[in-house]
Amino acid sequence: MQELSHNDHNDNSGELAKVAGLIRKIRIALLTTVDAQGHLHSRPVQTLQVESNRTLWFFTDWSSHKVTELANDEHVSLGFADPAQNIFVIVSGSGTLLRDPDKARQLWTVEQRAYYPEGPDDSRLALLRVQIERAEYWLAPGRASYLFAAARAAATGEPAGIIGRHGEAE
Repeated sequence: MQELSHNDHNDNSGELAKVAGLIRKIRIALLTTVDAQGHLHSRPVQTLQVESNRTLWFFTDWSSHKVTELANDEHVSLGFADPAQNIFVIVSGSGTLLRDPDKARQLWTVEQRAYYPEGPDDSRLALLRVQIERAEYWLAPGRASYLFAAARAAATGEPAGIIGRHGEAE
C-alpha cells in the first residue's frame, strides 16, 4: 500500500492515474451525500469525465435531493465496483453544483437526452463536479488465489493480509 498526499504530485501520479483508469472503465458509481438529518443518501450516477486534476464530472437535475444535500454538506463519497473483474474503487471529496452550458456540451452524449430532452441547454441540467480528496482501490485476484490463501492460513494459523493489490491516493 502506498501513502500519497496532495502536496507530492510526483509520487502519487501513478496511483492517481490507476484510479482514473479504473473509474473510466467502471463509469457507474454510487454517490453518497449527507441529508439534513445527517443520514447518508446513496444513488447511482454515471461518470462523464475524469480529469487529471482530480476532478470528476456528472450530470444531475437541479430539483434532485443532491442539490439541497450538497448545499448543507459538500462532502461526498463515490463507490465504483466491477465484481466480475474483482475491481473496487472508493473516492471521497467535495461536490459542487454549477450551470455551465459549454461544459455540458463537452460532456453531452445522446443517451443523456432521455433525462434532459432539451439537450445541454436544458434548464434542469446541473453539472456536479467532484474534487477528489482521497481515493482507494482494490484489485482482487480470482477465486483460486483465495483458495490458496485459505489453505495457507489453515496450515499456518496466520490470517491472510490483503489478497491482490490495494492502493491509496490522498
